[in-house]
Amino acid sequence: MTLQTIKASVTKFVKDEDGLTVVEYAVAGGLIALVLVTAFTNLGTAVKTKINALITALGGTPAP
Repeated sequence: MTLQTIKASVTKFVKDEDGLTVVEYAVAGGLIALVLVTAFTNLGTAVKTKINALITALGGTPAP
C-alpha cells in the first residue's frame, strides 16, 4: 500500500457515516429494550401486589 492509498482509505472511512448510523440504531434499540423491561417488571410487581391483596381479602394465602 502506498501512502496515497492509506490516506484515501482513512479519508473514506472518516467520511462514511453508515456505520455510525447502525451504532446509533443499536444504542437506541438497547435503551428502548431497557425501558420496556423495567416497565413490565414494575407492572408485574404491581399486579402481583394487587392480586395478593385480593387473595388475602378473600381469606386465602397469598403467593410468595
